[in-house]
Amino acid sequence: MTSSSTSFANKSFKYDVFLSFRGENTRTSFVDHLYHALQNKRIHTYKDDERIRKGKRISDELIGSIEDSKFYIIVFSKSNASSSWCLDELVKIMECSFVSRRSNGSWGAS
Repeated sequence: MTSSSTSFANKSFKYDVFLSFRGENTRTSFVDHLYHALQNKRIHTYKDDERIRKGKRISDELIGSIEDSKFYIIVFSKSNASSSWCLDELVKIMECSFVSRRSNGSWGAS
């Protein structure tokens, strides 16, 4: 194991779970219920709110929150694929998941 993977394995995360979803479809229904259920179980969960500046590119705040999360829950809806923001989030989640698995030895030696 390299020193970078050792440091990742020992990393403390700011959030237990990062919720990824398309807001207009699920924010006030399923995601809201899921978020509150996780919070009630004392699972520290990141859910973006209305204050995040909307734009064409994923924000630095969201990238940081993804990197600071131990697990991810992706809530798919009909319009996820039409959102470049959701697709960028998914790419970042996959990158972080790949790094985590490699550093924990889940995919064997390289």
